[in-house]
Order: sequence, then C-alpha cells, then structure tokens
Amino acid sequence: MVKLGEYAKKHVSVTATKNITDLPEVLVDVELVDDSFEFEKDGETKTVNQKVIIVGEEKFRVPTSVIQQLKVHLEDNPGMKKFKVRSSGNGMDTRYTVIPLMN
Repeated sequence: MVKLGEYAKKHVSVTATKNITDLPEVLVDVELVDDSFEFEKDGETKTVNQKVIIVGEEKFRVPTSVIQQLKVHLEDNPGMKKFKVRSSGNGMDTRYTVIPLMN
C-alpha cells in the first residue's frame, strides 16, 4: 500500500500533451494527427482543437507557426529530413523557431 500523498508526488500524467520543443529532433515525415481536449473555465466546458505528433506513446503539440515555418523550409530545401524547434517567451507570447538539421 502507498500513501496518497506519496503517490501524488510521483504521479506523471500519461495523457498530458507535451510540446514539439520537448523533442531533440523531429522527422519531417512523422504523421500529423488532429487532437482535442476539454477543460472547464468559469463553469463552462471548452474544447481545444490542436495538431499533434505521436512519438512512442506521447503526444506532442505542433503549433501552427511551426507548420508555417516548416513549409517555407521545405519549399527551399525539399530534401530536408529532420528539424528541431526552439521556443522563447511564455504563454500567448511564445515564439517558435524551426531549425533544419543535417540529414
């Protein structure tokens, strides 16, 4: 038996969506999936739709600005196979930068 407090301290949610910036590299040909989740705010249930990639059994959110930047990179470098994403800022002020990686 384990105490509730001890269990809670060690608990890691397996359903939480991470961000693409958490990955050291991303393959260009990884499958993009539509995903959504619900949350309550001010007593009202809200739904958030998002694009994710699945690596292992974990979901990683792919912001629209990353998709837009990746499109530009692929137009100039159609043979690009992998990239990574860096971020700066917090919350709604987060900025993402797509960095092509050597094949």
